[in-house]
Amino acid sequence: MSNNTFDPDHYELATLAIRAGHQRTHEGEHAEPIFPTSSFVFKNAAEAASRFAEGATGNIYSRFTNPTVRCFEGRLAALEGGEVCVATASGMSAVLSLFMALLKSGDHVVCSDSVFGSITTLCNRYLTKFGVEVSYVPPQQPESWRKAIKHNTKLFFLETPSNPLSVIADIRGIAEVAHAQGIVLAVDNCFCTPALQKPLQLGADVVIHSATKYLDGQGRMVGGAVVGSKAFVGTDVFGFLRTAGPSMSPFNAWVFLKGLETLELRMRAHSAAALELAQWLEQQPQVARVHYAGLKSHPQHELAARQQSAFGGIIAFEVKGDRAAAWRFIDATQLLSITANLGDVKTTITHPATTTHARISPAERQQAGINDGLLRISVGLEALGDLKADLARGLVAV
Repeated sequence: MSNNTFDPDHYELATLAIRAGHQRTHEGEHAEPIFPTSSFVFKNAAEAASRFAEGATGNIYSRFTNPTVRCFEGRLAALEGGEVCVATASGMSAVLSLFMALLKSGDHVVCSDSVFGSITTLCNRYLTKFGVEVSYVPPQQPESWRKAIKHNTKLFFLETPSNPLSVIADIRGIAEVAHAQGIVLAVDNCFCTPALQKPLQLGADVVIHSATKYLDGQGRMVGGAVVGSKAFVGTDVFGFLRTAGPSMSPFNAWVFLKGLETLELRMRAHSAAALELAQWLEQQPQVARVHYAGLKSHPQHELAARQQSAFGGIIAFEVKGDRAAAWRFIDATQLLSITANLGDVKTTITHPATTTHARISPAERQQAGINDGLLRISVGLEALGDLKADLARGLVAV
């Protein structure tokens, strides 16, 4: 089939992850090319003027038009079922691009109280400086979002599953609350990816990604993405990127394209391994509680089973004891990587209270359920027996 006739609506996710977005050049390449160029040459002055005036499509400058980045954007949009994608320099720059494109002084945001710590910091330290008000609600009940609405509410922002406690929000229910008041719903789909969850199909308006995590899958690159409609993402978010320049590099985009090719396979394997480890951890006497939506003990297990096709690779668990006990656990492991990154084929472990959520206040950590005994592991693709043996070393140290 000619690539020019490739219609994403006719193919399943695994095929889209390998084929979508690539428009072959005159060279007839099979693999996606990298375009490491800052600018592009025009045929004549009239063509240059037309492209700058947005009268004609085409490459202008790699800050906002690059074929390799565009290929990644097209592929991720196809996977999420969105009209367009805007790729960014990082996951946090994707969040910032959304905020800057949508909000103005005097607006109000309702945000889940179970989000990545840097998002809380961005809201509390920076959005508020420009006159944007932010309220926080527990994400798991749509009614809490309804009660937080004000006359100036413009955005609902949530992660589901949340970082790190895997709190599950009812995307469809929250979308109904938002849309009844003309509010935009943005969902961070970092933990599930489109391989396991499709927020746009459940009613979300915008999907946010840290491509750094599972979209890459091997801890190589930093990047982000915003997926949604042509009217908003393709115009307003793209307009902010074009002007402010939080751009993804062509090389990073190419690496993410390679990551997407194995996304579904990896997410299924991560999920299967994480479920087995979560069940095992739940039986250990040194563990007070395990937070993983795949467990029947999880309060939103049934909801997660309805809106996700699997439960992902992130497990949070609380050891019995204080911060010292949690640190002894970490330091006793020999195989796990002590790093705050996640979504890697290598299993990682971190202490959220002193790393990912260290910059927020103790009160904010308490509100988010981040206690000193909490540990988070991102389950990789190593042999399960080896992972259990390493976690057992940590349990002995506790």
